[in-house]
Amino acid sequence: MTTQDERLGEVTEVADGVQVRFRRSWTDPIGDVWSALTDPDRTARWFGTYEGERRVGGTGTLTMTHEQGAAGEPMRIVECDPPHRLVVRWESEQAWLIELDLAEEQGRTVLVFTQVFPPGTDAGDYVLGWHWYLDMFGAEVSGAPGPGDWDAFLAATGPAYRHTAG
Repeated sequence: MTTQDERLGEVTEVADGVQVRFRRSWTDPIGDVWSALTDPDRTARWFGTYEGERRVGGTGTLTMTHEQGAAGEPMRIVECDPPHRLVVRWESEQAWLIELDLAEEQGRTVLVFTQVFPPGTDAGDYVLGWHWYLDMFGAEVSGAPGPGDWDAFLAATGPAYRHTAG
């Protein structure tokens, strides 16, 4: 069983900005974890839908299914090396680059999620949001319960990131 502290993301200053990094792991095989990251039916349950080209350099629209009133945003697939690495870039004003790396370690599949924000970014809300989505992802992979609604999640997890509701 994974404890809360092992699921926490790390926020650090790096040469080109502020990095948010998570490390999560499951006993599920790497192919199944990859499928949860890339299969349209599965991504819709934990994150969102992507309509567009499914190839390196391909562009499309990502709609986050758990964001109230969210409009689709342009996205580009930067790298794809199944079942080990997926890099995507939001092509909107934010120009977010997300790196998702999978590896097998000691009978577990390990996901390392990395995002670097511009220097000076307060990543507090972002790290909480990604924590929630990665908990949703973990529920999709393992069948365990998800994080619940946002308010309950924030009350339980926010203090670990020095964030309080309200």
